[in-house]
Amino acid sequence: MNCRHAFVECYAGFAPDVQDFAGLMALTGRVYRQVKDRQTHQLMLGGQSVFIKKHYGVGWLEIIKNLISLKRPVLGARNEWLAIQKLNQIGIATTPLLAFGERGWMPATRQSFIITQDLGDIVTLEELCDTWQSKPPTPQFKRQLIRKVANLARVFHDSGMLHRDFYLCHFALQQAQLSDANAPLILMDLHRVEIYPQLPAGKRRKDLAGLYFSALHIGLGKRDLLRFLRQYFQQPLPVAFDQHRALLSYLQLRAHKLDRKLARKVAQGVAL
Repeated sequence: MNCRHAFVECYAGFAPDVQDFAGLMALTGRVYRQVKDRQTHQLMLGGQSVFIKKHYGVGWLEIIKNLISLKRPVLGARNEWLAIQKLNQIGIATTPLLAFGERGWMPATRQSFIITQDLGDIVTLEELCDTWQSKPPTPQFKRQLIRKVANLARVFHDSGMLHRDFYLCHFALQQAQLSDANAPLILMDLHRVEIYPQLPAGKRRKDLAGLYFSALHIGLGKRDLLRFLRQYFQQPLPVAFDQHRALLSYLQLRAHKLDRKLARKVAQGVAL
């Protein structure tokens, strides 16, 4: 990329009124999310409801802080752009990609955006499972959903992908397809995704622990966890349990540690 010019690419016949980098970065709508170095707006563009996530550069301090913590810094929308393309290749449903652009070569000040299609009337698994403790779903529906989540997680991780925010709130179903056993799960919020030739075992464990943590309080039992492991590893239950006993212990310890950490933050009134 020439540092004096911006790169912009539109997909699937998407034709907004403005197609230059500056014009697209200037678009505004309903502010959906806003943090220090990025904003997400929902607006009508090109005749459809879309989300545009704009990154303004993370700054050197954030990059250095991440490197000291041995974390890969997220420098802009490129992560999400690459992740969506990879999910399309491996057959996992996600937010349809409409446009991507970036400008600048300095990592700390590089600006970028990604535009994705509004998914419409969806429900996240966090919302769907929120009442399961007081109003349990049918055993058939619960097992069906566990299989779907396990299959998605297996394909995702076996393809070298790490989510880093692998929680139930980032899995979704179309509201109109809740009773459809074949309806695809949608994986969202790919901002921090990392892609490897082969996913390191330690990173796989952390993603799975995050998923288990997010499901701690929805009324799942030990059998449900074992069903997940059987489907995730594509092994008979006795084999999966015997071979991955250490993983199961790690997931339980890590998930409960995260849960205690969250409880402390809530008690202290820390914004999440």
